[in-house]
Amino acid sequence: MALTADVKEELATVDVPKTTVRAAELATILRFAGGLHLISGRIAVEAELDSPTTANRVRRDLSELFGVRSELSVISASGIRRSSQYLVRVLDGGETLARQTGLLDARRRPVRGLPNRLTTGTAEELAAVWRGAFLARGSLTDPGRSAALEVTSPGNESAMAIVGAAGRLKISAKAREVRGVHRVVIRDGDAISAMLRLMGANAAVDAWEELRARRGVRATANRLVNFDDANLRRSAQAAVAACARVERALEILEDRVPEHLRKAGELRLEFRDASLDELGHHANPPMTKDAVAGRIRRLLAMADKRAAELGIPGTDAGLPADYDAD
Repeated sequence: MALTADVKEELATVDVPKTTVRAAELATILRFAGGLHLISGRIAVEAELDSPTTANRVRRDLSELFGVRSELSVISASGIRRSSQYLVRVLDGGETLARQTGLLDARRRPVRGLPNRLTTGTAEELAAVWRGAFLARGSLTDPGRSAALEVTSPGNESAMAIVGAAGRLKISAKAREVRGVHRVVIRDGDAISAMLRLMGANAAVDAWEELRARRGVRATANRLVNFDDANLRRSAQAAVAACARVERALEILEDRVPEHLRKAGELRLEFRDASLDELGHHANPPMTKDAVAGRIRRLLAMADKRAAELGIPGTDAGLPADYDAD
């Protein structure tokens, strides 16, 4: 997705002067995009990334922060893999690195979540944790009904760790599991913008907000058009029903119709598409719309009463078969 790629490209170039903040981001990337492997009896740390810019950022931080050399290999796109992946691997000093970044505990056991020091750090470090998680396994969908900033997590513990980090940043995020895959999602539009800004994707936020505003205007316009269409349909349907009932009323009453009610009924039939207000202007002498409505109402009531006396169908019998009273 273009939005996701743009955000990652911008985040991968964010300048971070503080060592602790850089270390928090790197540790999170290794947790969410990485894994521990045993190669020739030695522990290797690997991180599979979808951006060469992010891969180079990880390699630079590994060298500058922990003094370790890394290898970079490209896994070409094929089959279900839509784009190339960039594998960063540390073999020499891999075990020490794993301990330092919280991938292994003191007893050489893999750690499932994130180190507590990362999720209880400063606001900058918490934002770095989210930046690292997004660079590793994040995605951003277009604004709209299904807008979401989402991170795929390697497990429930890691998911809950970044949910907690978001909470400390005053942003609501939710963890969910779908078919065995753990995800953390932010759905509120304002919360998405706030998190992107905290992570450092200011340009991406501006573009996302602009698209969000355009879609909001378009959605409002569509709702108004649909509302107007619905009103027109109801008005047309009501006019057809009124004319049908008036025709039936005149049939039932024949010469029993009072002259002033007959004229109101004939006026309705002559100007079928006119509103009650317009009918009043066509009358001679002119009448108010309430007067026109009242005369037509009395005409229909008189006809229905007469139909009941005769035991014949009333004015409703003149309604079209497809008429919807709602």
